Amino acid sequence: MGRRLRIVTYNVHSCFGTDRKLDPGRIADVIAECEADIVALQEVDVARARSGGIDQAQAIAGHLQMVSHFHPALHLEEERYGDALLTALPTRLVKAGALPSRGEPRGALWVEVPLEEARLQVFVTHLGLFGAERVRQAEVLLGPGWLGADMPEDARIVFAGDLNAIPRSASYRLLARRLRDAQVEAGGKLRATFPSRLPLLRIDHILLGDGLGVHRTFVHGSPLARRASDHLPLCADIEIG
Repeated sequence: MGRRLRIVTYNVHSCFGTDRKLDPGRIADVIAECEADIVALQEVDVARARSGGIDQAQAIAGHLQMVSHFHPALHLEEERYGDALLTALPTRLVKAGALPSRGEPRGALWVEVPLEEARLQVFVTHLGLFGAERVRQAEVLLGPGWLGADMPEDARIVFAGDLNAIPRSASYRLLARRLRDAQVEAGGKLRATFPSRLPLLRIDHILLGDGLGVHRTFVHGSPLARRASDHLPLCADIEIG
């Protein structure tokens, strides 16, 4: 049996809950409930007036005794908003950059997590709201600047985020040709993550490359998670082969 890690992807809605309360500590508590090893976050605020000017990535990571990497897809003077990766494992930032966007700017983050067994290449993103925009973003992410880049022989790919894409969408199908959907691979009922109070849509995904197995997946729907954000966290226990 190889090493197991729990990957979580979670759109935190700028830490505003379904009760409209702003509380990064509550988001950290939900992640702690998930017992995550690596966390992909979307809709993270840094120095934004609407959320009290704090660095939410750092605040959440501090609560969990983790380190954070953050990429601002949106940058307005000092205010930033985007994606983050949190973990207590060793990390190396490989790349953070913008994606072609129509409307709200989107981006992606690529972080290497070097382990004894392999070097995990973790990609975090939040795709756009329009179908054609998502297809273009998926094409770029599959290209030579991201997933198609040269990687070490022992690289193992984890791709996680709010893709704003249900499984029958064109952008999801593009990505699923190159990577395997952890929920599908694990078997059992496929669980939705949005909206958190009554989940109907499976738009948050964890996709895996070769050399990674899936022990199980679950959507964490505790009472706290249903209040903390408008999405529920998707969790996958992966095995490094």
